[in-house]
Amino acid sequence: MKALVVYDSYFGNTEQIAKAVGVGLGAGEDNVKRVGDVEVTLLKEIEVLVVGSPTRGFRPSERTALFLKELPTGCLSGVRIAAFDTRLDLDRIEKKALRFIVKTGGYAAKHIAADLQKNGGQLALPPEGFLVIGEEGPLLDGELQRAEAWGASLLEG
Repeated sequence: MKALVVYDSYFGNTEQIAKAVGVGLGAGEDNVKRVGDVEVTLLKEIEVLVVGSPTRGFRPSERTALFLKELPTGCLSGVRIAAFDTRLDLDRIEKKALRFIVKTGGYAAKHIAADLQKNGGQLALPPEGFLVIGEEGPLLDGELQRAEAWGASLLEG
């Protein structure tokens, strides 16, 4: 199965998750790419597309949003898709008001999944969030293993 993992990353956390997802998928290093390095022609060769982004203002990064916006209409017809984000761990946000805002504002993965589906992608798994401690990380213990297992679960459907 030909898979491609596309990601954006500011502090390296989302990149680490993307690489772990790629390991789980058996995608190989050449098939885990930063969003700015993806040629649209690659999409013609894949069966599975995973897109991940850090959550920025409750949405994907600007580069990820631009990538999704520029996808040719219908280019993901028949492609199994999945979306993930990196996000703050709500349990570690001390201020109740901030925790409420983050919880109600949402996360990037659901927006990514919706955009991929608009282009014909078939959702293989619900959008997933991987946790960071603080805005710049690091990742919460166990998240890389969870990401690898999540990637492997994409092969099951």
